[in-house]
Amino acid sequence: METAGWFIMLISVGSVLTLVSFCLYRVFSLPASEMEDIEGPLTIDTGDTRDAD
Repeated sequence: METAGWFIMLISVGSVLTLVSFCLYRVFSLPASEMEDIEGPLTIDTGDTRDAD
């Protein structure tokens, strides 16, 4: 592979790894207080099971 090919490959792989690292850092650094507001799908009342007839 030529020098330009190596350069483009290193830039592209480096940018993808940087973006993934940044996103994982943002997800895992959420404060615990924000996680308390998230409800699971079993606790959400959609109202479709009240009158099944």
